Amino acid sequence: MEVFNKHRHFVIYKPYGYLSQFKSHDSKQQSKKFLGTLHDFPEGTMAIGRLDEKSEGLLLLTTDGKMSDFINSRKVEKEYYAQVDGNISEVAVNQLRSGVEIGFDGKKYQTKACKAFKLNKVPNLPERSRKIRDDRHGPTSWISITLNEGKFRQVRKMTSAVGFPTLRLVRVRVGNIHLNSMHIGSIVEVDRFF
Repeated sequence: MEVFNKHRHFVIYKPYGYLSQFKSHDSKQQSKKFLGTLHDFPEGTMAIGRLDEKSEGLLLLTTDGKMSDFINSRKVEKEYYAQVDGNISEVAVNQLRSGVEIGFDGKKYQTKACKAFKLNKVPNLPERSRKIRDDRHGPTSWISITLNEGKFRQVRKMTSAVGFPTLRLVRVRVGNIHLNSMHIGSIVEVDRFF
């Protein structure tokens, strides 16, 4: 009788300060924090897309390489909330929507058109483990950016390109999967993603 290996899928709220990998492949990373310390994930678990060390929020994990390829190749929408330095202008938001030039792999790259808008109020997110400077150092504002692509540190590079560097970055949605009321470090096992 043939036994089928059932793949496993997880939705997690990646905390600030963690790498989107499970163990160190480099002696320089020994002091870093890895996802494998949050939970006893099965062998072969991989992140679908990544969030850099200073970013937080929704991250999908799977043991199924085909699922990972499918989600990455389908250009599934990913929505981010970014707290930026300064009171972002409508001109800057329009530039983000149209696409901006950023550096990627030592070359100039024009980002694709995307959805972007300023949030009218501060989003209801858990407090980050590392404090962000307060308003005594000048105003900050929040924007939503939804991308179908995902270059390395793309959102951070985009907001800097329009003059409003990112202070905090939280991925709140991948496709129809939302962060909702998950807590930092939460892990939910699901049967399927889509």
